[in-house]
Amino acid sequence: MARGNHTTMTEFVLMGFTDRPELQLPLFVVFLVIYLITLVGNLGIILLIKVDSRLHTPMYYFLSHLAFIDLCYSSSIGPKMLQNLLMKRKTISFSGCFAQLYFSSAFATTECFLLATMAYDRYMAICNPLIYTAIMTQRVCKELVIGVYTYGFLNSVIQTVLTFQLSFCSSNIIHHFYCADPPLLALSCSDTQKKEKQLLIFSAVNLTGSLLTVFISYICILFSIIKIQSSQGKCKAFSTCASHLTVVIIFYGTLFFMYMWQPTAGNSWKYNEVVSVFYSLVIPMLNPLIYSLRNTEVKDTLKKMIEGKESQ
Repeated sequence: MARGNHTTMTEFVLMGFTDRPELQLPLFVVFLVIYLITLVGNLGIILLIKVDSRLHTPMYYFLSHLAFIDLCYSSSIGPKMLQNLLMKRKTISFSGCFAQLYFSSAFATTECFLLATMAYDRYMAICNPLIYTAIMTQRVCKELVIGVYTYGFLNSVIQTVLTFQLSFCSSNIIHHFYCADPPLLALSCSDTQKKEKQLLIFSAVNLTGSLLTVFISYICILFSIIKIQSSQGKCKAFSTCASHLTVVIIFYGTLFFMYMWQPTAGNSWKYNEVVSVFYSLVIPMLNPLIYSLRNTEVKDTLKKMIEGKESQ
C-alpha cells in the first residue's frame, strides 16, 4: 500500500479509561491528585539538591536528573489525559500525537539508562571507595548524563518517525489514554510487521542492556557488602543504594510487563492501560517519595528547610 494516506488524518480520538460519564469526574480527581503530587515531589527533590551543598555529589546529581525526567515524562501524558477526562470529544491532533509519542518514548528510554548509570555510580562508591572521587568527577557525571539523554532522544526519533511513516487511512480511534506505539500500530492500514519487529528489538535491547548494567553492578555491590566485617558497616553500605534498588525493581518490573508480555485476549488494551498508568503516572509520583522516606540526607535537608521557615 502506498504511503501518504496518513497525511489526510488530522486528529485521533483517545478512548481513555472509560466511556461512562459518571466515572469521568472521579477519575479526573484521582489523576489530578497523582499529577500534583508528582509535580510537588519531583520539583521538591530538585530544589533540595540545589540548595543544600551537602547534596552536591554524583549520586544526588543523577537523582536530580531522575526527578527532572519523571516530571517531564508525566507532563507529556498527564495534562492531555486530564483535559480529555473533562471533554466530550477526546481528541488529539496528528502533530500533538506525534509529539506525545516522541517525548514519552524519549523520557522513558532516558530513564532506563539513567537508572543504569546510577547503579554504576553506586558500584563505584561501594566497591571502589578510594578512587571514587577521582573517577566520578563532575565532568564525567555530566558526560554520562549527556550520553543517556542523547541516546534516549535519538532512539525516540527513530521509533516515532518509523511509526508515523505508516498510513492511517481508516479508523482514528486509539484504544488508549495517550499516543503509544502498540495502539497506533493497530490503527495502521500499512504492513506493520517490520515496525513491530523493530519496536521489539529496540525495546529488548534497551531493557536488557540497561538492566544488565544494573544487575552486574548490584552483584558486585552484594559481594562487597558481604566482605564488610561489621553489621553497622553493612547496613550503612546497603542504605546508600536501597532507594535506588527499590526504584529499579518497580521501574523495570513494570516495563517488562508492559513491553515484553502482550496479552492476546480481547481486554488486552485495558490491561495495557492499567500498566501504562502505573508506569507513566504512579512511578513518577512514587520515586521522590521513596528517595525522601528512605534517604537520611534528603530527610535531614527537608527537615532543616521546614524548621528554618518555622523559625522565621
